[in-house]
Amino acid sequence: MTIAHEDRTAGRTGASRRRFSRWAEAALDLLMPPQCLSCGASIERHGGLCPPCWSGLSFIAGSLCARCGTPFELARGDDAVCGACVRDPPAFVSARAALRYDDTARRLVVAFKRGDRTEMAPLLARWMGAAAGGMLAAADWLVPVPLHRWRLFWRRYNQSSLLANALGRQSGVGVLHQGLVRTRSTPSQAGRSRQARLRNVAGAFALGKGAAKAVSGSHVVLVDDVMTTGATVSACARRLVGAGAARVDVLTAARVVRDAG
Repeated sequence: MTIAHEDRTAGRTGASRRRFSRWAEAALDLLMPPQCLSCGASIERHGGLCPPCWSGLSFIAGSLCARCGTPFELARGDDAVCGACVRDPPAFVSARAALRYDDTARRLVVAFKRGDRTEMAPLLARWMGAAAGGMLAAADWLVPVPLHRWRLFWRRYNQSSLLANALGRQSGVGVLHQGLVRTRSTPSQAGRSRQARLRNVAGAFALGKGAAKAVSGSHVVLVDDVMTTGATVSACARRLVGAGAARVDVLTAARVVRDAG
């Protein structure tokens, strides 16, 4: 009798919570109507894109370089490596990205990175998780690419940390926020050649306080918003490998796509 009463009580409580959730969602829609995360057009539900923006996205799929994740124009084997990685092998084992960094992806990423649109993190992380393949299933830690403390002060958040947090919640992989720290402020990488980017970030990263034990022997996935030439994530990967990481992979929301060579 007591059990039946408890079951009825639990059922009423659950129904009340569902009704409250629906009311709260309706109130939120009235106060802040759902808008496309990219262009601001009206949509049905929060946290999504309108049909034109969705159709404008270019997800990376098909045959990819086994190392850097650059898509090949023609199908190749799973172990095929692009010319750039053959000539100059990266410090990481493999890199994957969800989107080509075209105009639509750029609007999303720039708004997320510099426009306080932090609500984009879960959506971007879902796409990243889909692009990761088996990378996250084997990972011990997610490590966000760090900002220098002064840039973090002015921006107020590290977009890579937000992506790592969202990925961690979705995948169950732990986030090592102090896995890496930026030891010096570097000028923007925008507009620089790969070699100039490499020089710009040389020696700019160090292991965070207390991270050595966690990193040693671990499979680490570096998380960042955009991969352009790979100079930044390569510098981070070298530091982690130097600290004893067994494997370092890279996962980004978007990447610049060039000729695979």
